[in-house]
Amino acid sequence: MPIFEYVCGACGKEFEELVFGDVAPPCPACASTKTRKLMSRCRHTSGGAGGGDYAPSAPSGGGGSGCAGCSGGSCATCK
Repeated sequence: MPIFEYVCGACGKEFEELVFGDVAPPCPACASTKTRKLMSRCRHTSGGAGGGDYAPSAPSGGGGSGCAGCSGGSCATCK
């Protein structure tokens, strides 16, 4: 579901809103329509047996990791 973060230009309140389309919602605190979308961080949760979170800075296992000695964990030689 598309939940976006917004900030109000009138009162400065930050809020989240479920939005369909490109119409910015009014501020829930002051009802101002001077709201703008904030850049949000992505988060992904794996549905696998480990159920771990995706960490974009961690090297991935297998081909394309950029480090021949890396097995996909915390590798001191990969930055």
